Amino acid sequence: MTATEETTAPAPKAIATAKAFVAAHGKSARAVVENLGQAGARVVLVGDDGRFGDVMVPDVATGNALVEAVEGLSAHEWDGETVGAMKIGAGHRRTMGARTS
Repeated sequence: MTATEETTAPAPKAIATAKAFVAAHGKSARAVVENLGQAGARVVLVGDDGRFGDVMVPDVATGNALVEAVEGLSAHEWDGETVGAMKIGAGHRRTMGARTS
């Protein structure tokens, strides 16, 4: 394994979390890797059922490697189709609104 492969290999816990999400939310999911700068990267998962979750990883390369490592995940961007696939409940909307007010 090269130094690059070592830094981009997702942790077993991240893989297990993403696999569990896929299994629980429709056997496939979209994945959007977001760069958070020094904080690392966030892999947002959107299941076939519209539910969403996330997995934090050290960097974008690790996020991309996570998407490749988990069967059923496919890489996407925040396009209209991906956003439209999300089902955001009233409780979550209230929480999001409380954070911005």
